[in-house]
Amino acid sequence: MGFLEERDLSGCPTIPEFYKGKTIFITGGSGFIGKVLIEKLLYSCTELNKIYLLLRSKKNVKPEDRLTSLYSSHCFDRLRSEKPEIFGSKVFVVSGDVMEPGLGLSPENRELLINEVDIIFHIAASVRFDDPLKYAIRMNLKGTLDTIALAKEVKKLCAFVHISTSYSNTNRDPIEEVLYPPLADWKDTLAICESVDDHTLRILTPKYLGEIPNTYTFTKQLAEHVVSENMGKLPVVIVRPSIVISSLSEPMPGWVENFNGPVGIFVACGKGIMRTIHTKPDIVSDFIPVDACAKNIAAAAWIRGTKSLDPTDDVPIYNCCAGQLNILKMYDLVKIAKDLGSQVPLNGLLWTVGGKITTNAKVHYFKVLVQHLLPAIIVDIILWLLGKKPMLVKIQRRIYIADLALRYYTTQQWTFDNKNFVALRSSLKEEDRDSFYYKLENIDIPTFMRNGCLGGRRYLLKEKDEDLPSAKVHCRRMAIVDKVFQFLFYGAIFYWMFKKVINYYEYSTIISG
Repeated sequence: MGFLEERDLSGCPTIPEFYKGKTIFITGGSGFIGKVLIEKLLYSCTELNKIYLLLRSKKNVKPEDRLTSLYSSHCFDRLRSEKPEIFGSKVFVVSGDVMEPGLGLSPENRELLINEVDIIFHIAASVRFDDPLKYAIRMNLKGTLDTIALAKEVKKLCAFVHISTSYSNTNRDPIEEVLYPPLADWKDTLAICESVDDHTLRILTPKYLGEIPNTYTFTKQLAEHVVSENMGKLPVVIVRPSIVISSLSEPMPGWVENFNGPVGIFVACGKGIMRTIHTKPDIVSDFIPVDACAKNIAAAAWIRGTKSLDPTDDVPIYNCCAGQLNILKMYDLVKIAKDLGSQVPLNGLLWTVGGKITTNAKVHYFKVLVQHLLPAIIVDIILWLLGKKPMLVKIQRRIYIADLALRYYTTQQWTFDNKNFVALRSSLKEEDRDSFYYKLENIDIPTFMRNGCLGGRRYLLKEKDEDLPSAKVHCRRMAIVDKVFQFLFYGAIFYWMFKKVINYYEYSTIISG
């Protein structure tokens, strides 16, 4: 990558020195990656000037109150403990909405950002696979377009980092750190979505997406081209994370805030409600710890921001993913998930920890009916008879819908090239390596996943560590119940078959006699 290879970085400032006195604007700061990035910048680059967060009112909660709620997250425990005053003195809210024209900024706030901001991190996006095309376009494409429009007005902008996804070009393999031709023109797509009615657009969407599996991937691909059209005019960077999962070490091991990737599998298997997973055992799933992702984003702004903008500049692209640095196959992932389900069981286990890989789609569907839906109906009937609210069929329905959305990704293999991602960490100055070097090789996967499972219990499910002993007792109890049930079930089948054979033998004897 010429952007790195041709530069002499000996005279460049360290990352904390680069961020010193800088004012940062972040969209999507309340999300999983956003929180960890904010925490990392405040913790390791304490002398930055300000961070402005774009926040909207949500469920009648004002942006200022959302900022208070944001800081109460466990993600900021380290910051509250070691640098208690920094968040309140450095982080400020700017009322707005990525879904609104011009980001929903007031003239005063827009002028404030134009005059003060040095760095923009555009993280805001809808990551749902089943969003209607019109919604996904407004959020992921139009939101990017409006953020770029703001960046063009910012007077002292030195870096604009756009967060995309490694899966923005799933119609290709391998996926390299280059800008591929789009499957549609973003301007035409935007015009269509603004003029065609919702019903017609919903019918046309599958044909319009073509080779791309869902509206999320499609709109993220188009958004990359909105950004790239400004290379040489703006100091733009594209970072493409793969599946972002729990933290490796910062702000604490196992910090997690969503059910993406293996976390959802752990929880579903750990609750005993997922018994079959449609995938292939040798498929490699690419996961990136959220703290490694945050370090890459911060470093990407540093390497871009320390170089003067030139009209001939290309757009640096980083596939923020494990690639060949750390390979985890689905077979190993499911095995670890099942082992951890017994070692670190969840409260309220509904059945024994389970989950097996099924490669055939029809067999998987049959297993879903027998092992997911049928037990859910039985449990809900029991709950109804006990005067409690039935819930398991509803949960299984959600799991099945999520499974359908993920099937495209869990049954196919991509090879991600991340040479730029690796080169960037290699370019870090010696002083920055302790705080910003993201090492993915030789990670102790079982320990990492165990921390992620504990993090899921604590931060997602709000379960207490002191409940673990009782959860283990209940887990062992359910394992016994499962064995008894299997003995009775298969015993009944054997008995039925045995009776059939005896009856057939007696009938044959009578006929022959």
